[in-house]
Amino acid sequence: MAQNRKLGRTSSQRKAILKTQATDLLLHGKIETTEARAKETKAIVDSIIALAVKEKDNFEMVDVKVVKAKLDDKGNKVTEKVTSKNGKNYLKVVKEEKTEQRQKDMPSRLNARRKIMRKINKVEGTDVVGKLFNEIAPKYADRVGGYTRIIKAGPRRGDAAEVVILQLV
Repeated sequence: MAQNRKLGRTSSQRKAILKTQATDLLLHGKIETTEARAKETKAIVDSIIALAVKEKDNFEMVDVKVVKAKLDDKGNKVTEKVTSKNGKNYLKVVKEEKTEQRQKDMPSRLNARRKIMRKINKVEGTDVVGKLFNEIAPKYADRVGGYTRIIKAGPRRGDAAEVVILQLV
């Protein structure tokens, strides 16, 4: 029976550490950590990337009608003076309607996206799942497994734990 490493933590702490390390590895391309943590993170990240590679092209382009505020050359909203029914004047933002092409995920890709979101953390200002599908997955499209590598960096000063560098290949 397969058993995960306990890493000397409670299950909630262990899951949080592994989620954070998986997220950092996908964002930065490499992380430095202990060997035991790296081996656990490697398994998680390899499964995430394999899922993204499998579903990377499973979407369709659709036309979507978008209503946005009209902007002037400085980027400010354009307004016009309008009179209400009771005779009061106020400023109203001018809207413009456009048709844009957007990606619509097929059901299996949407399911894969949700599975991946369970295994990584949200990062403020960054779309990690989008980066995974748009940048990382196409890079590994012709590869079958082995998306990460572990490079030994020697013992850590202080507790002599084996430090390794976990990186995307």
